[in-house]
Amino acid sequence: MTVHTISSFAAGQWIAPGAGARNIASAITGKVIATAGNDALDVEAMLDHARTVGGPALRALTFHDRARMLKALALHLRDHRQALYDLSFDTGATQSDHLIDIDGGIGTMLVFASKGRKEMPDSHVYLDGEVEQLSRNGTFQGLHICTPLQGAAIHINAFNFPVWGMLEKLAPTLLAGVPAIVKPATNSCYVTELCVRLMLDSGLLPPGALQLVSGGLGDMLDHLTCQDAVAFTGSADTALKLRSNPLILQNNTRFTCEADSLNASILGPDAAPGTPEFDLFIKEVSREMTAKAGQKCTAIRRIIAPETTIQPLISALSDRLSKIVIGDPRLDTTRMGALVCAAQKRDVLDKAALIGTEAERVFGDPDNFTVDGADAEKGAFVPPMLFHCANPDSATRVHDTEAFGPVSTIMGYRDLDHAIELANKGQGSLVTSCITRDPSVARSVAMGAGAFHGRIYFNNRDSMKESTGHGSPLPHMVHGGPGRAGGGEELGGIRGVKHYMQRTAIQGSPDILTAIGGTWVPGATEITNAAHPFTRRFGDLSIGETLHTAPRTVTLEDIEHFAEFTGDTFYAHMDDAAARRNPFFPGRVAHGYLLLSFAAGLFVEPDEGPVLANTGLDGLRFMKPVSAGDSIKVRLTVRKKTRRNDDYGEVRWHVSLTNQDDEMVAEYELLTMNAY
Repeated sequence: MTVHTISSFAAGQWIAPGAGARNIASAITGKVIATAGNDALDVEAMLDHARTVGGPALRALTFHDRARMLKALALHLRDHRQALYDLSFDTGATQSDHLIDIDGGIGTMLVFASKGRKEMPDSHVYLDGEVEQLSRNGTFQGLHICTPLQGAAIHINAFNFPVWGMLEKLAPTLLAGVPAIVKPATNSCYVTELCVRLMLDSGLLPPGALQLVSGGLGDMLDHLTCQDAVAFTGSADTALKLRSNPLILQNNTRFTCEADSLNASILGPDAAPGTPEFDLFIKEVSREMTAKAGQKCTAIRRIIAPETTIQPLISALSDRLSKIVIGDPRLDTTRMGALVCAAQKRDVLDKAALIGTEAERVFGDPDNFTVDGADAEKGAFVPPMLFHCANPDSATRVHDTEAFGPVSTIMGYRDLDHAIELANKGQGSLVTSCITRDPSVARSVAMGAGAFHGRIYFNNRDSMKESTGHGSPLPHMVHGGPGRAGGGEELGGIRGVKHYMQRTAIQGSPDILTAIGGTWVPGATEITNAAHPFTRRFGDLSIGETLHTAPRTVTLEDIEHFAEFTGDTFYAHMDDAAARRNPFFPGRVAHGYLLLSFAAGLFVEPDEGPVLANTGLDGLRFMKPVSAGDSIKVRLTVRKKTRRNDDYGEVRWHVSLTNQDDEMVAEYELLTMNAY
């Protein structure tokens, strides 16, 4: 068998294993398949390369440029995923496990690429929130902006997801404009190395944007500054050592952690045997125990169910687990492969024995189980093991010991408050699930357990066909948890991107804020042009370009016609006496939507031109009623421009309606698609 040399990519060069290299064995056979590690890596040169080469290159790109880059990288990896599949089998993962790791990682990149285009500007500055008026007349205002950190992101990843674990951190980091140095766990780094090679060989990444450490980091963390960031996934003990680094503490270097997690799943009191919810619970628990051989940070470790359902639950779950085929993950019939290595197997068995001091093993014998197509002794195989803890209130090990494998413990609860108390005994987890169809149960769990869990997943017969599962962190939602789960968070859409950016409060005049944010702020200088703005193409429009319309008088006939035509005969528009009894109106008033229609009639250019479509309006507010005889006029200003493709872009217009006394009547933002 060929032993592969797993290299690092440092400061633009591939560096083969050297002093300090260690052997890596196949999880299936126990034979050495690779060697990785080099104690001679110049970590200061790597950091300098990231800061001086990768960072400037990424920051020169807009958010949309980086989003397009992420999409292209994801599609390139998708085209080459078979090679990643083939290599990943030696980690003990099955083909279905590959879909979680490899396809899941690629999908995460695609989500961040999409969100980057839809939710971030085609510029270099991200606006966080709305403008704050800090003075009476609006000449001094405030704005929060986010800009990329000017250091490097150090990603320290766990062995269980060599692809997803890297890509879920890498996608928001690159989108933020920050270069990354990736350090995968050595036991599965050969898969990560291939993924990095594929991305670098694509030519899509700027120089210095991505580096790889196959092996140990050396003293890299001793050279970090306030502009760097560390994102760690692994054990709580290792996390404590890393985050206690004196330089990290001294420089307040950002440290995001995802650590041990005693995740729980609660069977709702309404989910009795025979209900769809009970059957769903069995399916969810079984899947979370056996997917990736239980080597998931989100796997269900504690099964919390009504005391009256414990025996039916043990019986049903044991029956389902007995059908799980353990074997060589390359076989189509295998449903659960091996743990990543022999050391991990020993650790899981040791932790299971510790749990066994407080709970009875009711399914799974590590000394007597069948493995298809492989040698159970040579490979890192263990069976699913189910324990029952009869006294969860007095137990400690079942609430603080994570056997990072296919091991879970059932425990009974007296009432819902007791179930929540047991779930919270884990002292912080990434996810707790609750299978219930009772909204009041769901609300009680959310209110009682929310403070101890980063995510709470509810499922029942109504959502089960489309739900993604207890153990699936999604890029749209925050992934992380309090307490022993690490106290950090990742993913969560653009929230994850902002972990690698600095939020800065900007104060100044409207013109200053407009120039910095690239978005027109009311009160800033208006740009006038002889041509109607609707006759000008996307690329020709300027931020702040403004049209002032002539006024239009609103008549009583207009109000009555609009009411009859639309059917909106609300009393404030039709009954003067009733309207006067309303504290908001002086008498009969015009419909708000009539005013919007009149506004469009005042500013729209009717002829065919570069405006392709009106796609909506945001932030509509009515500030002052308009009575018959009042007049309105419109100010239309280009507030923001976002290029969507080579053919068209989105223009966001600030629209304000004022009356004959120049009092604000209404305000909103109009969105149009304009030809480029």
